[in-house]
Amino acid sequence: MISLQHLNKSFGSLQVLHDINLNVPEGQVTALIGPSGSGKSTLLRCVNLLELPQDGTLQLAEQRLDFQPKRPPAQSAILALRRRTGMVFQNFQLFPHLNALDNVVEGLRTVHRWARSKAEQHGLALLDKVGLAHKAKAWPHELSGGQQQRVAIARALASSPQVLLCDEPTSALDPELAGEVVEVLQTLAAEGTTMLIATHDLRLAAHIAHQVVFMEAGRIVEHGAAQALFMQPQQARTRGYVSTLFHGLPEHWQA
Repeated sequence: MISLQHLNKSFGSLQVLHDINLNVPEGQVTALIGPSGSGKSTLLRCVNLLELPQDGTLQLAEQRLDFQPKRPPAQSAILALRRRTGMVFQNFQLFPHLNALDNVVEGLRTVHRWARSKAEQHGLALLDKVGLAHKAKAWPHELSGGQQQRVAIARALASSPQVLLCDEPTSALDPELAGEVVEVLQTLAAEGTTMLIATHDLRLAAHIAHQVVFMEAGRIVEHGAAQALFMQPQQARTRGYVSTLFHGLPEHWQA
């Protein structure tokens, strides 16, 4: 679904992504893990072009963009690719002046020009999918953090994106509320939703990801199937990073 080749990203003189090569398979969950400042969130934002790489290639499904210094892609190409993605942010970023349902359908009505009745029918189905149909008319300040994030997931799914991008979807939540979000993401994974998730939550990565990518200092240190990477990491730095997870691994891995 997604292919990145020799992708580089700098902010001024600071290079934050170095020669990234990565394939994200269709219908699977890929988790980006690593310490703070490793480039996980920047890589995620490069995939939907909230940040523009300086050079390299990004392909999402059949659409391919080549990046060159001082020659960004056309805005129409950027918007076309962005429409293929849904983005879930760490801090929810719901519109405070819109209720839950209107947050979900706002893009459908303003960008895609759906009629209100059609958009609201679709939005209610998505809220039901994340267990919040009964909160359709609630304002963001009336919702818990976990509920706000579930509304944000429903909003990201509204335009039926080909890939769902999640930037630290549970890090702003306490464990109980994070569990609500993990349950929704597990359901989406079981349905075959293609997801790319940047996370510090190693348990989340271990329980829902098919592929895990360990990053440090803007480079991919190691990547592979989730069970192999967590149980038998090949790089010393990866072993050190995942060593605290063993008591939280899925039970069937430890059998």
